[in-house]
Amino acid sequence: MKRNITIPALILAVGVATAGGLAYAKGGFAENDAVTDLAKAKVSLGQAVSAAEAQAGGKATKAELDGERGQIVFNVEVVTPDNKVFDVRIDAAEGKVLSSKQDTADQGGKEDADD
Repeated sequence: MKRNITIPALILAVGVATAGGLAYAKGGFAENDAVTDLAKAKVSLGQAVSAAEAQAGGKATKAELDGERGQIVFNVEVVTPDNKVFDVRIDAAEGKVLSSKQDTADQGGKEDADD
């Protein structure tokens, strides 16, 4: 009696594993956004950090690759020698500085709301 249950259970398990493998091979699972964004970036993280540091005249403390409004950008936080904090956006495709603005929310030890 036990043998009659074991064989169908084994066949079912193999079928489920095969179906899962086929779904994965056909792209049935969503790819992580970070992987997709990285594939679109032509500029390395190091190059983006260097460009942001040169723009703001300081040292980078944070950097993140992000998709914004259909564009892939590096968001780099840079602290200057006089302790001003700048948020610098770098185009991940060309390495150009898109914007640089002082981040007054980080002054005085305050944390960003999304951290």
